[in-house]
Amino acid sequence: MATRRRKTQIQTSSELGQSAVRIFAANERMNQLLIEHLPPEAWQAKTPSNVRTIAAIFTHMHNIRAKWIRLTAPHLKVPRQLNRTHCTPQEASAGLAESAARCEQMLAEALATSGGRIETFLRDGWAKPWPVGPEMLCYIVAHEAHHRGQVCMLAHQLGFKLPGKVTSELWNWEKLLK
Repeated sequence: MATRRRKTQIQTSSELGQSAVRIFAANERMNQLLIEHLPPEAWQAKTPSNVRTIAAIFTHMHNIRAKWIRLTAPHLKVPRQLNRTHCTPQEASAGLAESAARCEQMLAEALATSGGRIETFLRDGWAKPWPVGPEMLCYIVAHEAHHRGQVCMLAHQLGFKLPGKVTSELWNWEKLLK
């Protein structure tokens, strides 16, 4: 009985790890879709009330991923930081792709099997560590969804409204999960 329960737990945990990687990959496709469809003029456009530029938002997303990797999975190669004032859309796209690959590795290791290399998720040096689990994935995706919302809102406010086809694709999970 205990052996069967353990086997079921390992199988469920492995499935969770695979699902987490697919979900995070869909999340990353959303980021890449936005970068691809934003006009270059929107990238460093002056924002109302001196809020972050679109470039600064995307570089923040990449840089915070690098922090999560450094703190949570120090055995993985930490991507280099991006400079928010000089980062181009192409650099952000490449940087996000690299940090996404590392986050996928981190999530797979954290959620694949119990007793793996990654036992806690560290969001920041000041934050309490969390045990790894679905909450880790939810936090990461919620953080990035928040910033994608900021990007869409800023683009609209700056006169660079994204086409409805693009914003609709952000919700096409059937396509994004493939």
